Amino acid sequence: MVTTSDGNQINWAEANQRHLLEALTEVRTALERHIARVGGADAAANALPPAEDRRDDDAVGAMSPPALERLRAIFRLSTFERAILLLCAGIELDASFAGLCAAAQGDPTRTYPTFSLALAAFDEPYWPAITPDAALRRWRLIDVVTAPATPLTVSPLHIDERILHYLTGIQYLDERLAGLVEPVPVENDLAPSHQTLAERIAAALAAADQRPPLIQVSGIDEASRRAVVAAGCAAAGLHLCALAGDAIPANGAEMEGLARMWEREAVLTSSALYVEADVADPSDGRSTVTITKLLERVNSPIVLGTRDRWRPLRRATAMFDLNPPSAAEQRAAWQGQLARAGVGVNGHIDDLVSQFNLGLPAIRASVREALDSHIEGGDLVERLWNAARSQARPRLEDLAQRLVPLATWDDLVLPDAERRLLEDVAAQVQHRATVYETWGFGAVSNRGLGISSLFAGASGTGKTMAAEVLANALHLDLYRIDLSNVVSKYIGETEKNLRRVFDAAEDGGAILFFDEADALFGKRSEVKDSHDRYANVEINYLLQRMESYRGLAVLATNMKGALDPAFMRRIRFVVNFPFPDAIQRAEIWRRIYPSGTPTKDLNIDKLARLNVTGGNIRNIALNAAFLAATAKEPVGMIHLLRAARAECAKIEKPLSEAEIGGWA
Repeated sequence: MVTTSDGNQINWAEANQRHLLEALTEVRTALERHIARVGGADAAANALPPAEDRRDDDAVGAMSPPALERLRAIFRLSTFERAILLLCAGIELDASFAGLCAAAQGDPTRTYPTFSLALAAFDEPYWPAITPDAALRRWRLIDVVTAPATPLTVSPLHIDERILHYLTGIQYLDERLAGLVEPVPVENDLAPSHQTLAERIAAALAAADQRPPLIQVSGIDEASRRAVVAAGCAAAGLHLCALAGDAIPANGAEMEGLARMWEREAVLTSSALYVEADVADPSDGRSTVTITKLLERVNSPIVLGTRDRWRPLRRATAMFDLNPPSAAEQRAAWQGQLARAGVGVNGHIDDLVSQFNLGLPAIRASVREALDSHIEGGDLVERLWNAARSQARPRLEDLAQRLVPLATWDDLVLPDAERRLLEDVAAQVQHRATVYETWGFGAVSNRGLGISSLFAGASGTGKTMAAEVLANALHLDLYRIDLSNVVSKYIGETEKNLRRVFDAAEDGGAILFFDEADALFGKRSEVKDSHDRYANVEINYLLQRMESYRGLAVLATNMKGALDPAFMRRIRFVVNFPFPDAIQRAEIWRRIYPSGTPTKDLNIDKLARLNVTGGNIRNIALNAAFLAATAKEPVGMIHLLRAARAECAKIEKPLSEAEIGGWA
């Protein structure tokens, strides 16, 4: 607030309004003088009375510059260009300007501004000011309404609506950009390492001497990238708006229009643009050319957000890598969020930190989701765990299938030795934070920390069920990798797909299940041609990635001998799934039917004589249940006999009397 010469106090908005009215008065006076020159004193007198002089320069000058003067400084408008802009604004803000324009041009129908009128009425006129490259038209401060066969100088002029509102002191995101860019809010609490990175970004923005630099921030967590960049921009006095890379128009004219529109908005609002490029593949020139063109074109602060570093651009680029918060920072974030909510979890935070590698935005969202879901039941620890799973769930729908694990330890029938191995796998996943962090094994080396397991056995012996049991017991997501989508004939594509799988699972706390792993983890061959060379490169990459992967990866195969020996050294557990004997088959038959399934006179000892795997037993039991339901009868031996014959015919297994004798 400042005090005017008449003793009144006014704020910036009121002072800005006064300054704009004073500037419009100057333009009105210039028009009246022109009318007097071309039409005589009577014409000037009949136009409209002069506006009241509202000057109060001391009051206005005591505040930040009015919008008009900021606009003039930003776009370096000359006195003549400023007058043209005000003439166009006057038509919208003051009804008297239409009559003045008509009187000044000697035509009652020409109630609009033109370049011809401006050149005749205003001081210091010059022709280059009306060219497309001059500030008024280049930055679309005004628009020329052209018509066929109408000369440029007599075409109507209109002020751009965004500029008109800016002059009156109203700030908003241009509606032509609103569908493409979105403001990014500033998060007040960052992890210390991320706060340091934000300060480095702010310093890079502030160090620009002429052309603003391009900032590239690389990291897996998009939400954390945005938060850090927004904090860095705020420290540099800039707002941040985000633009998705796939929303950039490929058409040259449309891209040029977007670039100019954004550059204008950037200076009007002191903003930087964050281009999110995760939608593009940095190694594919066709998919990045549009983003690259925009990065090279925009002459305002711009930040490129990527998962992996892009190749150097022609524009000067400051590159920063965003690493996930450390375990200590994540622990502090969980504690801080829970403390603000006034709740505690009695030491279970270490379990969350050891399993989920989350950024602070995801931790905040997890706590909020857990607290909001109290109506659904379950204790807070369980709700926090499930919320963290949801936040960390990797986006692998195109490369993997997320399985919903239903099987439990009670459903698994295995010899005692194999069952103990599976229990050891679960125990190592649960206590890896203690061994790797508290006891220091992770600080010695980052290799060999993955809890990888090989499940070897014939089809149907329970390998997939065992993976489900582990996921269920550990309360983790289970992803079955679709090898048909991972393996590519194009050079380098397989490694990129595998990197996506491992990185997403590692940060998301998921279990990776490679079914029929021998197709991907096979033995390296002698190099005879380029195909052998690149196939070996893929295997070498897998060897390195398996060694550094910290999550649980399960490889399932029925061809153990086909695996490359180097994988066996890197696999911590090898669990053999034997063909079930009669005792194990009997146990499988006892557990096969849910309690709600009606059965009648099932002879477990006779059923156990059928020499098939657990997977075959499940198929037989399920098909028999449908046969019984069709006949509206309980499941009996007659239904199982028919289903067994169909299943064995499918797998081309001959049936002997010793196996099915006496079933029905």
